[in-house]
Amino acid sequence: MKPVILLVDDEDTIRLFLEKTLREEGYEALTAATGTEALELTRSELPDLVLLDLKLPDMNGLDVLKQIKEEVPEVCVIMLTAFGDIETAVTAMKKGAFDFVSKPVNLEELLITIGKGLDSRKLTRELFELRRRLKLDVGEDYVPGESPQMREIYEIVKRIAQSDTTTILIQGESGTGKEMIATMIHRYSSRRDQPFLEINCASLPEELLESELFGHERGAFTDAKTQKVGLLELANKGTLFLDEIGEMSLTIQVKLLRVLERMTFRRVGGTKDIKVSVRIISATNSDLEGSVQKKTFREDLYYRLKVVPIFIPPLRERKEDIYLLLRHLLNHFNKQFNKSFQEIEDAAYDIVLNYAWPGNIRELKNMVERVVLLEDDTVLRAGHIPASIRQGLPSERELSGVRRLEMALSRPFPEDGMDFEDLMDSVERELIEKAMREADGNQSAAARLLRLNRDKIRYRLKSPETGKE
Repeated sequence: MKPVILLVDDEDTIRLFLEKTLREEGYEALTAATGTEALELTRSELPDLVLLDLKLPDMNGLDVLKQIKEEVPEVCVIMLTAFGDIETAVTAMKKGAFDFVSKPVNLEELLITIGKGLDSRKLTRELFELRRRLKLDVGEDYVPGESPQMREIYEIVKRIAQSDTTTILIQGESGTGKEMIATMIHRYSSRRDQPFLEINCASLPEELLESELFGHERGAFTDAKTQKVGLLELANKGTLFLDEIGEMSLTIQVKLLRVLERMTFRRVGGTKDIKVSVRIISATNSDLEGSVQKKTFREDLYYRLKVVPIFIPPLRERKEDIYLLLRHLLNHFNKQFNKSFQEIEDAAYDIVLNYAWPGNIRELKNMVERVVLLEDDTVLRAGHIPASIRQGLPSERELSGVRRLEMALSRPFPEDGMDFEDLMDSVERELIEKAMREADGNQSAAARLLRLNRDKIRYRLKSPETGKE
């Protein structure tokens, strides 16, 4: 895609000359003669770079710069300034402008500065993506799978990424790595230098989700005191990942369908169509076909999303990947907590291999994190693994004391009563484990976070079965 440059200057001759020059240099050029027009085009077209004159008929160039940086901070702005305004141009750079070029414009100097500005914007995006990749790839969930199912998925991912397909649906149980697959699709695609943005459709109420996706105009509703650019605009030319799309309301489904069909939308409270080019990747752990039958999910949207479906099998169906994941997670948490687990006891591996892992990779990650955090050893032993996993029991009881407490408070007491001490011990231990994670395994620092005596923490970290650390 050609970089889009918005030229803002009220002098017709300069504007027309520079527009022609930019097009000849291979850029897509937009023009504006006023600050108001410049802001409208910046919001609707999301240019890669803005050439902004300091003197405009309706607004001061510094005010335009300020609004651009507040609303679309990733846009690179180069100021055009007369010779006598150099001091003002320096002020503009302090306010977020990338650079300035003096008028009358030296074309060679201008084109060099534009090239540097676009490179800077690209580098900023690459750094953002690199941080994201480090978080995901070197983190908990990503290991190249050895199972035939995952090998096939990775091949599909590469083919999809390099195609022009703009709609992909990833299905699979919770914790199987749907976000990782979405990230891979973006990384292998021609959009990799553009934004990768994501939102969980189940985490926000309908009104807030709509505003986050589409943005809103000032005054669109009571709290809309300023204009907001939505994720669809921010992800223009890149990828938008909609997680748990099955939880999206029917009202927003209608609007999303329009985006998929026309690649246009309106902000909440807006009257102007905004055009974008976005690859939309959706993910769900729910039965969308069942939701279509129940009329809670639109059939037309379902088939539009399902142009290219990817199904990620649960961990229990691809056991060839478990050993690689286990080794990867041990290495990751060794570094995080300064531990030295090097080997896996056969009995421990048998337990891990034969457990059903209802929470998939996420549950395996939580188990390994807990063991590495709490145990001091060089070998992962069967005794380190929580009893619930060793016994093949549902893992929720052991993994979430807080959730057990929530359930106890929301239901009548069972007829035979409840084990109060066990529940409180579980909640207390979970809070201590959280503090230990935030303190990177330092017991004294964790004790300060909880306002506890260090000996109390040491006592609570003892195994409830052996009484030994």
